[in-house]
Amino acid sequence: MLQKLFGFDPKSMTLKKEVMGGITTFLTMAYILAVNPSILSETGMDAGAVFTATVVSAVVGTLVMALYAKLPFALAPGMGLNAFFAYTIVITMGYSWQFALTAVFVEGLIFIVLTLTGLRQKIVDSMPLLLRRSISPGIGLFIAFIGLKNAGIVASNSSTFVSLGNLHDPAVLLACFGILLTAVLLVRNVTGALLIGILVTTIVGIPFHVTNFTSVVSAPPSLAPIFCQFEWSSILSVDMVVCVLTFLFIDMFDTIGTLIGVSNRAGMVDENGNIPGLKKAFMADAIGTTIGAVLGTSTVTTYVESASGVNVGGRSGLTSFTSAVCFALALCLAPLFLSIPSQATAPALILVGVMMMHDIRKVDFSNYITAIPCFVCISFMPLTYSISDGILMGLITWVLLHLFSGRYKDLNIGMIILAILFICKYAFL
Repeated sequence: MLQKLFGFDPKSMTLKKEVMGGITTFLTMAYILAVNPSILSETGMDAGAVFTATVVSAVVGTLVMALYAKLPFALAPGMGLNAFFAYTIVITMGYSWQFALTAVFVEGLIFIVLTLTGLRQKIVDSMPLLLRRSISPGIGLFIAFIGLKNAGIVASNSSTFVSLGNLHDPAVLLACFGILLTAVLLVRNVTGALLIGILVTTIVGIPFHVTNFTSVVSAPPSLAPIFCQFEWSSILSVDMVVCVLTFLFIDMFDTIGTLIGVSNRAGMVDENGNIPGLKKAFMADAIGTTIGAVLGTSTVTTYVESASGVNVGGRSGLTSFTSAVCFALALCLAPLFLSIPSQATAPALILVGVMMMHDIRKVDFSNYITAIPCFVCISFMPLTYSISDGILMGLITWVLLHLFSGRYKDLNIGMIILAILFICKYAFL
């Protein structure tokens, strides 16, 4: 039954690792349950309703990933995409949150069409294999940076952009403890090291007042204030087209980058760089986005934090199913789940970043024509705080270097078309 439902292979997978992987993935991305309502509520949306929409959309998207794609990836409203929704479309451009939800809904429908026609798969196939292999270490640096930032170990600085955080802060010291503990468990090959690290760090944080338990159970808030709240009057406006295209670019290449990077780390990619079930994974992403817009939340996307569950040993849809169950429980156990501090999940993100650097050895840095674009892809992800910008800039660099160095015969028409589109995206969107 497990094999039929989730693609579980008893010869190479264990039930314990699949379940542990799903719980670990959920714990490392549970912060979205607090952050997404906080961001979207700045547009005037009801925070409680957004919380429920965030949970339900994550459950729906992740269940499609588990049962249809049978892959160990979890989905939820994406960071960056929710910021574009709130701060750009609503606060800066002055449109209503209903207008923004309409843009997300239209984007989801377009993604379904692109997936059914196989165009998203063709876009992936057009990318050079070496560039695809550089995505995983780029994501590793990116999520490690997220972990360091969430822990307070890296802080903003007006002069140098970033600097070392306050090492006298109990919260920062707790994160350092968590990193050391989890690292020791990994070195000693303890099963579930990441999950154990999260749980122990959470408990240790109680006497330091970093972990705060208020209550355990609460009724989920109603979806009524934001459910199916679309604004069709501006559907053909230029701004709507721009918003939809921007959502498309960010979501598509964030998802492509996450799926390729995490799949590389999991050993789920063949010699030609192909991922079994990729089209189905794209469909899960598209359905999640469309349903999420109906429920009342920003674009749903595949989470890079899925790498934490993969590194625990999750390999099938059973891992993502476990994550979906955890999200469903969060509807009634929100106070309990939200009490896990970012200092407890940060060590998992940082150490997963270490693990994902493995594929950097596949890049030949002595061959500059391929090394430079791969370096751009890897470095731009953490430095621009965007997986999609890293991929787009990497491919643009790849095409331009090959064109101007006389190696244009190594390019295919797909690469060239993508590079032109990406340049237009930065020039006009």
